[in-house]
Amino acid sequence: MPQAYCDAASARCVDGSTAAAHPRLVLATSVLASSLSFIDGSVVNVALPAIGSALSADADALQWTVNAYLLPLSAMLLLGGAAGDRFGRRRLLVWGTVLFAAASFACAIAPNLALLLAARFLQGVGSAMLMPNSLAILGQTFTGEEKGRAVGIWAAASGIAGALGPVLGGWFIDLGSWRAIFLINLPIAALAVAMALHYIPEDRAQRDEPLDVSGAAWVTAGLGILTWALTLAGSPAGPTPIAWLMILIAIGLLLVFVVVEARRGDRALVPTTLFSATTIVGLNVVTLLLYGALGALLVLVPYVLIEALGYSAAQAGAALLPLPVVMVLISPFAGSLAERVGARMPITIGSVVVGLGMLLMLRIRLSASYWAGLMPALVVVALGLSAAVAPLTTAVLSEVGVRYTGVASGLNSAVARTGGLLATALVGFVLASHGASLLRSFHVAMVIGAVVCGGAALCAGALVRRAHP
Repeated sequence: MPQAYCDAASARCVDGSTAAAHPRLVLATSVLASSLSFIDGSVVNVALPAIGSALSADADALQWTVNAYLLPLSAMLLLGGAAGDRFGRRRLLVWGTVLFAAASFACAIAPNLALLLAARFLQGVGSAMLMPNSLAILGQTFTGEEKGRAVGIWAAASGIAGALGPVLGGWFIDLGSWRAIFLINLPIAALAVAMALHYIPEDRAQRDEPLDVSGAAWVTAGLGILTWALTLAGSPAGPTPIAWLMILIAIGLLLVFVVVEARRGDRALVPTTLFSATTIVGLNVVTLLLYGALGALLVLVPYVLIEALGYSAAQAGAALLPLPVVMVLISPFAGSLAERVGARMPITIGSVVVGLGMLLMLRIRLSASYWAGLMPALVVVALGLSAAVAPLTTAVLSEVGVRYTGVASGLNSAVARTGGLLATALVGFVLASHGASLLRSFHVAMVIGAVVCGGAALCAGALVRRAHP
């Protein structure tokens, strides 16, 4: 890590970055903590059939097994990032990891669906505390091209964790217990907390304003009602008058959130300063679209493999391994490339490639083999994600000053999780299908996802500038 502008007796550089004695171990700690969030964002996907059978859950309930986690994660990432700026990022990382571990244990022992959903909600709260601050810690520890490389490694490791989740989960399920998938988190959380306390320097608060709790309440209520409404609208019966009414109420609440935030100015949960540049807006729109398509893919592929093609849970999880293998090879270089040539080109190309991979999912049929059907599609999706995700994350951190690193990373992570949340709410028609109709519904969802990826590419080309100043 460059030390040219650092005083040896100071913990903070002139540009706001924090000098760490062991920057590589800081990166390892950040990756380890954030992997908890990504593992649990995907490990449940392969367990949905087993959970539905064990707890007598229908398609709507299975959607909420995913969304009970994504909802607080989407809504509170903003608050988690702002709280890190206000109270210290290491502190929020540690407490979020502790809460996540406790909620994971509660998931493992939940005797019924209601308590499982409540524990999943608490997991989402803990994840909202740790995720934006794990990324913000990288933003304050590394600078320049090294930051791009570090974020690329973080993105690759996150993709690996998200893809290995179904593999580990499937293995445990085939051994006879879906509950064990939540116990995976406990040793990881313990190691992450120990490393954070030992290797991450204690940082000073960057913002002295009180937290915008009212803003968090408005956005949480709006997203919650919108998710519920879209879950109802995504059922095979289609949207009902009640669903439409709830959508209108949700939009109203989110508009109130926007008005309240605009009036609070720089003291808002999402300061209007972050939207002064078109690039910031473009990056977040691309994030919403790209992660929405990816969220639908990661929920539906394991479900279709198990329910329609007769895969075991472990086989369905292992089928996703091309994603982490490709990402670990390419993502670090993509992050460095974005620091040199700008984020627009890799994000645009990557989004198009992800869309092409989703169209290749149409080759998945009852008679198709894994090697001819699913694997080529997954490799293409992984190539696109590797090209787009690390530059996207690096660009978000590079577009704001250190003062707003936590808020900016929290906002972008919140937008990403919201994309997955809305996508999961809308794919109920697939989860409720059976037999041959399940594959037809899956193909429809993949075509829609490809169109969404095309929209992400257009937004990147139009709104994201070519290179950083």
